[in-house]
Amino acid sequence: MFLIYEILLPVIFILFCPVIIVLMIIVPKFRAGFLEKIGFYKSKFDGENTTVFHAVSVGETNAIAECVKMYRQKYPERKIIITNTTKTGHEIAKKIFSDIADEITYFPFDFVFSVNSFFKTYKPNKIIIAETEIWPAFMTEAHKRGIKVYIVNGRISSHSYKGYMKFSYIFKQVLRKYERIFMQTRGDAQRIKDIGAPEDKVEFMGNLKFDIYRNMNYEEERVLRERFKVHYPVLIAASTHEGEDRIVLEAYKKLKEKHSNIKLLIAPRHPQRFDKVYNLIAAYGFEVGKVSENSNFDCYDIILGDTMGELSKFFSFCTAAFIGGSFFGPGGHNPLEANIWNKPVITGPNVDNFKDVYKFLTEKGAAVVAKDTEEFFKTLDLWFSDLNELEKVSAFAGAIFEENRGAVKFLINRLN
Repeated sequence: MFLIYEILLPVIFILFCPVIIVLMIIVPKFRAGFLEKIGFYKSKFDGENTTVFHAVSVGETNAIAECVKMYRQKYPERKIIITNTTKTGHEIAKKIFSDIADEITYFPFDFVFSVNSFFKTYKPNKIIIAETEIWPAFMTEAHKRGIKVYIVNGRISSHSYKGYMKFSYIFKQVLRKYERIFMQTRGDAQRIKDIGAPEDKVEFMGNLKFDIYRNMNYEEERVLRERFKVHYPVLIAASTHEGEDRIVLEAYKKLKEKHSNIKLLIAPRHPQRFDKVYNLIAAYGFEVGKVSENSNFDCYDIILGDTMGELSKFFSFCTAAFIGGSFFGPGGHNPLEANIWNKPVITGPNVDNFKDVYKFLTEKGAAVVAKDTEEFFKTLDLWFSDLNELEKVSAFAGAIFEENRGAVKFLINRLN
């Protein structure tokens, strides 16, 4: 079965090469790290006793930050390599881990030659993969070399679960090659065991995302508020996808009629949409500033978040936050970066990527999953109208972290 997979995958890649080449020409993110992913690692890395931490994109990179830092403190003699799949994840990794990791690079495509090139270059003896990445060729070659591979902070959405179950015979063979599999919830742990992971290798660990801390001190927060002239209630629309900017602007337009001093910061998820969203805001008749141009709320009602890596800090000065990818998009993004600042979160109905997190947050009163645009507006209107209600949900948002931290320490104690 694996032999067929190892032969077919490169063949399919070759057949689709013309499409891939076109995409690389017109979409810059497809070019990022391509040579490394294919197996051309230029590193002169000569480390031994090496641990690799792999995080696909921005969310996973942020999630493992505290874990990597604590791992470095506990094992200062070990080499640490950080790998990513996406360009944005790679850029964030360089900002977070530049003083911690020995090298930051891209994860290989699941071709045998690419995987073996990666192993020959970095000689890892331990690989920690954030969330659920199951690559047959990678695991087969790692197992042959005696490399210990862990899944950490793993999760299996209901949609993914159905897909995995259809091919459980194949995944069962791959999952048994992992050293240990640590899942976010007991439900995730059961689902991956259903797919075929050995009972004795799977353990519930909690969620690394709850082990985040505020990334600014009081003085840095004060300077940021002064930079944006935050003397107003501010709604942040974070990680918006195509179609969601219009929903936010429609709601903001109505909110503005009732709360004239309210301000808005929109941060699209993907950089290639910055110009389009800027033009959409202008089409609504609003004058719009840009974070990249140091615009502030004294001068503009709406500011476009057109920089990378700063959004988690902006939550410090907002009144409430909308987390995108939930009306349109992949199924929501991480709400906890806003909650850590005691900010209530509202989202659209599709939160499959963070279903368990949102279930917990809504039960605790720290978030609202709006079933439609009407509920979206009514919730925001309530928060901006009723100070007591806003203070209540804000307090709920802050309390959840003290109650749920501990996944990082759990993990470090098992990655010996």
